[in-house]
Formats: sequence, structure tokens, C-alpha cells
Amino acid sequence: MLADIVPWLELALRWLHVITGIAWIGASFYFVWLDGNIRGAEGGNPLVAGELWAVHGGGFYHNQKYLVAPETLPPHLHWFKYEAYFTWISGFLLLAVVYYYSADVFLIDKTKLALDEPEAIGISLAFMAGGWLVYDGLCRSPLGQNGLVFGATWFVILTFAAYALTRIFSDRAAFLHVGAIVGTAMVANVFFIIIPNQKKVVASMLARQPVDPRLGLQAKQRSLHNNYMTLPVLLAMISNHFPMFFGSPVNWVLLAGISISGIMIRHVFNLRHKGEINGLLAFGAVLVFLVTMAIGIDAQHRTAEAPAAPVPYATARALIDRHCITCHRATPTHTGFSSPPAGLDFTKDAVVHASAVRMQAQVMSKAMPLGNETGMTDDERAVLVAWLNQGARLP
Repeated sequence: MLADIVPWLELALRWLHVITGIAWIGASFYFVWLDGNIRGAEGGNPLVAGELWAVHGGGFYHNQKYLVAPETLPPHLHWFKYEAYFTWISGFLLLAVVYYYSADVFLIDKTKLALDEPEAIGISLAFMAGGWLVYDGLCRSPLGQNGLVFGATWFVILTFAAYALTRIFSDRAAFLHVGAIVGTAMVANVFFIIIPNQKKVVASMLARQPVDPRLGLQAKQRSLHNNYMTLPVLLAMISNHFPMFFGSPVNWVLLAGISISGIMIRHVFNLRHKGEINGLLAFGAVLVFLVTMAIGIDAQHRTAEAPAAPVPYATARALIDRHCITCHRATPTHTGFSSPPAGLDFTKDAVVHASAVRMQAQVMSKAMPLGNETGMTDDERAVLVAWLNQGARLP
């Protein structure tokens, strides 16, 4: 019964995570765009820093930004916070359902570190909490006053965390945890800094006391950080669909390189919002991505050194039967699946032949078998990959 409920629970949580994530990211991107497009206000109100007129959906909108706060507040003031909270809550529950509930399959890789399930879950939680503590400490330190130096330092720390995680967890779980560290820092910014500071501003206004401008500056700093971390966190979260990415022997380098290109792309957009164009920066982002991709392809080819002699079908079939069909069969015998993943039944030769490219990526990257439960050796992987590369010839 539980095996039937868990996949539906995963679907519901994943859908909620996507919905709330879109809402959060959309609001973040919009307000950074809005801030960049604010122009000098007319009318001479010294409290107004700027304004923007826009048209959308058949109506006209007039936005005004105040230097600190307006003289009075309307009865209906919208707080952008629940999008962030529910994105993190749904993401953490999804992490628990997929990676904690089946830690022995999805989280632990005993060829790297022989962990039991409580140890692995404890390390996971420690990385997420520790990431926020390190990030928050950096923000409050003198480094936090220099955006470029702070960003470089935080990036190096995250890259080190990625390297460490790929030596502790399965590669798929390691990448996801890098995203979880960044996502936790982002939502903690909202929960511990941005919203509390805004509440203090509102309280001061209602009490007719002077508003501390530092509260707004702190909130803006964290909001800007969140804006630049958005694309890297999205990259980490979708990485599990690309075994050539997370399963590469230089996977942490690839994650760092493509994240850099994402940060640069985000900066290009931020500059354009202000009316500035930097084609050189955009070209640099593309160049970084292409160089990173070349590193990944080169590493993949070096890893895929295949036996020169043709691999017999019988040898490949025996490896598939030993390591693949507990999951990939019409009725899986693996307790975690009620149907074959991706609908692929590898007891059928025609399906194996048609899926050769996908199988090659999964086997070579060590993404499959899940958690290497069947104990597939590197020599066995090389033989099966060689057969797949040789055209997956059938008898």
C-alpha cells in the first residue's frame, strides 16, 4: 500500500514545488527589473526615490518607490513571503520523500562512503544548516560590504561543498544538495532578514518613529544575493535529468562552470534593466558555458575507453539481467517501483537496442544501477558501455 502512495505523494510535492518556485522566482525577477527601471519621479515629493509607468493586460500601472517609507500605509499591504516559504517547505518534503525515505538507493553510495541511513540524513541536514550559517556570517562580516569579494568567496565555498558532497553522496544526490544549500540560504534570507526588517519598518511607521534606513539596505542586499543565486539553484535542481552532467568524473567542475555562466547571464539582464548593454559580458557567459561543456565532453570520452574487441550479445545480456531488470521490467521486483522507470522494459531486446544511447549515459556516469545496489564493477560498466557504443548488436 505504501509503495502505491509514495509515488503520488512525490508527484503532489513536486508539482507544489514547481508552482511555488515559479511564483517566488517570478516575483524576485520582477522586482529586480522594477528596481532597475525606476526613473526620477515627478511632483517633487522628497520621499519618493523614483517611479515607473507601465502597461500590461489592457491597463496602465503606476509604481512609486520610496527612499525609506511613505508617510502613511494603506490598509492592504501585500507581503511577498509565502512564495518563498512554501517553495522551501515543499522542496524539503520532496527531499525527505525521495532521498531520505529511500536513502539506501538515492542518497547513499557505499563505493564512496559506507554510511547508514541516519548518518546520511544527518550529514544532509548539517550541510543545509551549515551553509546558511556560513553564508549569514559572511554577510555580517566586512566581506559583506563588498559585493564582488563576497560573491567570489561564497562561490568558492559552494564549489568546495560541491566537491565534498560528490565524495560523500551519490552524484545525483550531491548536486541536489548543492541546490538545497543555496535554496536554504535564499529562503532564510527572506525569513530571518528581509521580512523581519520590513516588519520593523512598518512598526516604526505605525508608532510614528524615525525609520532606520539600514533595515532597508540589509533587506535589499539579501534580495540582490537571492537574485544572483536563482539560476545556479535551478541548474542544480534540474541536473538529475542529465547523467552526463552530474555523473561526469569532473562533475563539480562542470557545476561550477555552468553556474558561473548563469551568474553572468543574470548580471547581463540586471544591467539591461538599467538601460545598460554589455555584449562582452554576454559573450563571456556563452564562452564559459562552451568551455565547460568541452571539459565535460573530454572527460566523458576519456572515461569511455572501450575494449577493442566486439562484445558478444550474450555477455551484455547477462550484465543487463544482473544489474538492470530488477527495476526495468514489466513488473519490477525492486520494492521502490511499481512500474519500470521511464516505461523501459529491458527484458525486451528491442527496447534495449532503441535505448542504447540513454543506457550508455546512465551506466557510464554510474547513475545506474541506483545506489549501485547490485554491485556493478567498473570493468562490467566498461564492457556494457562498449557493447552499447558498438551499436547494441542483437543476435
